[in-house]
Amino acid sequence: MSFQKFILVSISLTIAASAMAGDETDLAKTSQNPVGNIISLPFENNYYTDVGPTEKTVNSMVLKPVIPVNLGKYNLINRLIVPVTYIEGQDSATVPEDAPIIGPIQVFPGTDDEFGLGNIQYQAWISPANPGKLIWGFGPVVELPTNSDDALGSDTWSAGPSLLLLTMPGDWVVGAIVQQMWDVARSSGDDPEVSRFTLQPIINYNLEKGWYLTSKPVITADWEQEGTDKWSIPVGGGVGRMVKFGKQPVDFSLAAYKYSKNPDFGPNWDIQLTVKFLFPQ
Repeated sequence: MSFQKFILVSISLTIAASAMAGDETDLAKTSQNPVGNIISLPFENNYYTDVGPTEKTVNSMVLKPVIPVNLGKYNLINRLIVPVTYIEGQDSATVPEDAPIIGPIQVFPGTDDEFGLGNIQYQAWISPANPGKLIWGFGPVVELPTNSDDALGSDTWSAGPSLLLLTMPGDWVVGAIVQQMWDVARSSGDDPEVSRFTLQPIINYNLEKGWYLTSKPVITADWEQEGTDKWSIPVGGGVGRMVKFGKQPVDFSLAAYKYSKNPDFGPNWDIQLTVKFLFPQ
């Protein structure tokens, strides 16, 4: 190969690599918009420590598919939260009367190990197809009693409003998801009443080559509890990167959250690994 051809090939490869890095960075930012016009399939694994009376672990793999449907000037954003959870059995026969809410799930730890499906949530947001600087989504959230075992959720139907507000100036993605759910139907008088508030701040800062810093803690308040047992407040963050395997974009992130406040029998730490497959339309 002549020197001139070598230079031309090197320049072409450099331009292609720069374009790919820029594309990955733009795609990473798009992926961080919960109401973006892109189909995504995230797998979010949460490893919780020190749960229950004898401080055991809970591992929850949460599938969160997002499917937008165009309705002209607006998009209908369909989002499911499907937890598959493993609860380590407690050493003590003393089990909590009130189940702690851990992220998007509620668990009733007992003395036996439990594994299975928890209660599924469905969110339906209406959002502008061509938003301005302030991006919003609003709609109902419904929780279905799909738990495969009583330890993995209650048999209560719950529903309420959900709101997303987001802005994406420069390299930043900043916003929050807010929702409130109440019980709408219970299979028996033994099922718990539900009045649950959820706030998820979203703070991402995008770097070069698809890398980004992220913090998305899930803060909950169970209004049915008394005193300081109402709130679960994790604090922390992590790092992520958008990469491509051939033409398939995949978003990886790893984060750690320390609970600065939680109810009795709630976790101390949440170690979160997310793998999100993207399908641009």
